[in-house]
Amino acid sequence: MSGVSVRKLSIRFGAHEVIDALDLDVDEGEFLVLLGPSGCGKSTLLHSIAGLIDVHGGTVDIGGQDMTDAEPSERGIGMVFQSYALYPTMSVERNMSFGLRVAGTPKAQIDERVQRTAKMLQLEPLLARKPAQLSGGQRQRVAIGRALVREAGVYLLDEPLSNLDAKLRGELRRELKLLHQSLRATMIYVTHDQVEAMTLASRIVVMRGGKIQQSGTPGEVYERPANLFVAGFLGAPGMNFIDGKLSLGSAGLRFVGAHFDVDLSRYAFKATPFDKQPVVLGIRPEHLQLQASASSPSTLVGRIGLIEPMGNHQVVWIDHAGTSLAAVLHESAALQVDQVQQVRFDPGRLSLFDRASEQRL
Repeated sequence: MSGVSVRKLSIRFGAHEVIDALDLDVDEGEFLVLLGPSGCGKSTLLHSIAGLIDVHGGTVDIGGQDMTDAEPSERGIGMVFQSYALYPTMSVERNMSFGLRVAGTPKAQIDERVQRTAKMLQLEPLLARKPAQLSGGQRQRVAIGRALVREAGVYLLDEPLSNLDAKLRGELRRELKLLHQSLRATMIYVTHDQVEAMTLASRIVVMRGGKIQQSGTPGEVYERPANLFVAGFLGAPGMNFIDGKLSLGSAGLRFVGAHFDVDLSRYAFKATPFDKQPVVLGIRPEHLQLQASASSPSTLVGRIGLIEPMGNHQVVWIDHAGTSLAAVLHESAALQVDQVQQVRFDPGRLSLFDRASEQRL
């Protein structure tokens, strides 16, 4: 295993700065997921670690050695691409062993590695087949196997599941998770799919515009997002947002919205709040509760605009004073469109963001 350390990394395409002075450390044995929307720089960062892109500033260390200017073959990495990149005329066995054969690895060692990896990935019955005779999930397992036989210090995976259907993605997610638990290898995984990030990662790095927005465990990033972007990007549906301001009076500190207010005595502030500070209140859809009863100052009232049955739960969209709020309900409540509902939530589960800076308070 090897750790990865990126320091002050800068990458430009022409006049466009894709990544600017980025710092990142990946511990040995960690499963780190780079998460963000298209164009945020996550694949560019991965490719720079792999040596596929020239950097314009900064350093890339792998296993404690400066690999900034090293060739990809010298970096001790295994790479899995989004497009499989298998040789169509070669069998599964030949595809998996190709890199080892080019490197001059002894045949007995090649055979042992291929057989061991094929067993791990359940590819043993497929070793004689060509890629055209495989399903999408099988091809991706071959691509993963080709990386694993290298017994690399670091494995880099660039959106390897994005070309698969939902069922196959779920199956291969589980296989990758089990694979990491078995190998304890250092893995850096790029995706724009938050479900992949939450289920696979030991740590998530959320990126936007070539910069890291937040780094933490899946639970930390989801429960305590560092800013409005992270809060809105993670979650399906995303976090609900309500504009308002802070009020510091005799009753203590409160959030005051257009039609309701909330006691903030249980909220753990990161920054010192001030009276009349413009803020955004965020609350996850699964933390909302609906009930048809009279309202109180600490709850909000809305009208059901849409109900989406999702099998084991339903997503209910509430219109509140011109704002659309999503509630995820697991109980089979008999709800109807146009019903007026009181919306309650635990003040201890909310998030607050400064309106100007968009940073968590």
